[in-house]
Amino acid sequence: MIKFARTTLANGLRILVHEDPTTSLAAVNVLYNVGSKHENPSKTGMVHLFEHLMFEGSINIPNFDDPLQMAGGESNAFTNKDHTNYYEKLPANNLETAFWLESDRMLDLALVEDKMNIQKKVVIEEFRETCIEKPFGNAWHELGEMLYGKHPYAWPTIGSKIEHIEEAQLADLQFFYDQYYHPANAILTVTGGVNAEEVFDLANKWFGDIPGGKANEIIIPKAEMVKAYQCRNLPTKAGTDAIYLSFLMPERGHPDFYKVDFITDILATGRSARLEQTLKKEKELFTYIDAYISGEMEEGMLVVEGKLKSGVSHEQAADAIWSELQLVANETISKEEQRKLLNKVESTVVFGRTSQLNISYNLAFYELLGNAQEINEEMLHYRAIDAEDVLRVASDIFQKEKCCQLNYHKK
Repeated sequence: MIKFARTTLANGLRILVHEDPTTSLAAVNVLYNVGSKHENPSKTGMVHLFEHLMFEGSINIPNFDDPLQMAGGESNAFTNKDHTNYYEKLPANNLETAFWLESDRMLDLALVEDKMNIQKKVVIEEFRETCIEKPFGNAWHELGEMLYGKHPYAWPTIGSKIEHIEEAQLADLQFFYDQYYHPANAILTVTGGVNAEEVFDLANKWFGDIPGGKANEIIIPKAEMVKAYQCRNLPTKAGTDAIYLSFLMPERGHPDFYKVDFITDILATGRSARLEQTLKKEKELFTYIDAYISGEMEEGMLVVEGKLKSGVSHEQAADAIWSELQLVANETISKEEQRKLLNKVESTVVFGRTSQLNISYNLAFYELLGNAQEINEEMLHYRAIDAEDVLRVASDIFQKEKCCQLNYHKK
């Protein structure tokens, strides 16, 4: 059980604290309710670019990392389709250093042309390396476009086109800062060797005077279900062919979300998982195969991804995958297999709670979803799954007309 205390400052900043007297460290997490789904389709990649700029120093503090490292800490961040997240880990008795740094860049970030140009070059190079030069790097652009159409999940966080980053203007980034980077649109979580009341006092000291702004109330439309099978064939520089099958799945708050996640566990979790055991080891059709979900707040993506063994056609690979998907949709899972999978899920959840950073982020994420207490109820959703749930959900998702397929052909 993860116990936590929470409060909200007058400016709208939500604060959650989990005390752990067994450690002398603290994890600080600041989550902003802005992700790539909030971007203009003609100006994508701005949220990710702005994340880079948040480490370029404020008006008062030229370098974000130097003071933190002097206090024995480290920091990082990530952006996804739903939100942007910043975090620090440091000795608990130096917690105020993290509050000083985070509050200062929330209030007075130094947005200037030369720093923007430096980070544009960094992000453009990242785009080239991960999406253009990397084998299968454009898969998420292609799958997103096929599965989501005009929905804002259609482009990955790094952006839909490299030109959008090249053409980014300071005004575009200033918009994100003014619109989304303020207390009313943020969630601050602290975990570790701290006292909740002392954290609340420090938070009020450092964040309490920052103007609140207006919380992000943009409503993202539901993604439209794919109504016809789609298939694209692309060349790849890799030395192997590859295949991706993708399906739209329910949003995070939907009752079937955890059931879909459990279905991918049936398919691909562990060495004895069905795809690994049957298609890779027994039939020797793949050198690598996996199934996973993207897990977004809105309707997400279930993906089956495989690298084909030499001499195996895409038709053979697809037929073999579909055979396994139909087994999940039509044959009842045994109690023994279900028990083993639940044990693996539970061990993963329990292991995640050994990390203060994981706890801190998950508290913020579930608070963004609307219920931080969900951090303690995650396993209840998995334990409530029965064999009939698996059959129903799998048969609903695994339909040919709902599938987007991407084939990569080596040159």
